[in-house]
Amino acid sequence: MIEILVGLEVTNDQQYTQYREAMTPILHSTGGSFGYDFKISEVLKSLTKNKINRVFTINFPSEEKMDSFFSDQKYLAIKEKFFVNAVASTTIISTYSRT
Repeated sequence: MIEILVGLEVTNDQQYTQYREAMTPILHSTGGSFGYDFKISEVLKSLTKNKINRVFTINFPSEEKMDSFFSDQKYLAIKEKFFVNAVASTTIISTYSRT
């Protein structure tokens, strides 16, 4: 299993929620899922200049399934419609394999 720890600066909660609702069926169709999900108000230490107010994990059964999800045309259309205007920055904190 591949897990990615992601930090975002969400600037439009309503639009980000619409993004999550629209993309989740595609995520599930590839065997992917969200693990943890946090809204945070304070970052005490960071290795990036990006602001972070949302942290979550996203999981995939394999690297191939992950690549398939992120290159899916339906997903990309949803990302363009909702994510682009709802999120100011994305920080990939870590990507790792879980057993």
